[in-house]
Amino acid sequence: MGEYSIVEKANHIMTVRINRPDRLNALHPLANAELGQVFDDFAADDDLWVAIITGEGRGFSAGNDLRYQAEGGERVPTPRGFGGLTSRFDMTKPVIAAVNGVAMGGGFEIALACDLIIASENAKFALPEPKVGLAALAGGLNRLPRQIGPKRALGMILTGRHVSPEEGQQLGFVNEVVPHDDLMDAAQRWAKMICECAPLSIRASKDVVYKSLDSASLQDAMEGKYDSVMEMVGSQDFIEGPKAFSEKRAPNWQGK
Repeated sequence: MGEYSIVEKANHIMTVRINRPDRLNALHPLANAELGQVFDDFAADDDLWVAIITGEGRGFSAGNDLRYQAEGGERVPTPRGFGGLTSRFDMTKPVIAAVNGVAMGGGFEIALACDLIIASENAKFALPEPKVGLAALAGGLNRLPRQIGPKRALGMILTGRHVSPEEGQQLGFVNEVVPHDDLMDAAQRWAKMICECAPLSIRASKDVVYKSLDSASLQDAMEGKYDSVMEMVGSQDFIEGPKAFSEKRAPNWQGK
């Protein structure tokens, strides 16, 4: 347990709870730096295959701690961005956002930086920065249009309006909406389904999807060379999967 986060690890899954409930889990540089280290450790641990990030208390994250900033609080480098995720572009392991309440500004940007968003019926999403003279420059202005299209994204960005989890699912950035008390069970269910698959296959799949979105054409994307795919093809699991299928048994994934 860190000063600003609670971390649990079990069955190849890391669960991270942002732990500043007195400020609706708004994040200051010290918390962002701590979460950056948490996800550095996750990326480096071969026994961890999936991460879930959520908030302690009644909010996911209210974003940047403007009060701390206004009070002239201590600043430290945060190269990985909000929640240790928004400026991280080399994470091939899947990360799930379990959004338990408000996800505003930087908090929504953390969720957008994750691969799946599972939302409680109590969740609220917004990029309200223009209402206070700011802009969502931690990825919100970049990721949201890529995920739901520019017109739908601008409908949120240019108004700063609050969006319900049901509308978030209709817009396309929420994968599932569940009753509040079922949120973490639902996030674990998704994580366990991912863990049933070969870890290196999952990482290669995620890597190719995101890099393909940046390719100039479908042909370039399909003919591209991906280190993650080469790692998958050269792994023990690449042999184990077909072998387990032919022997009619569950595969024993090693992640290597």
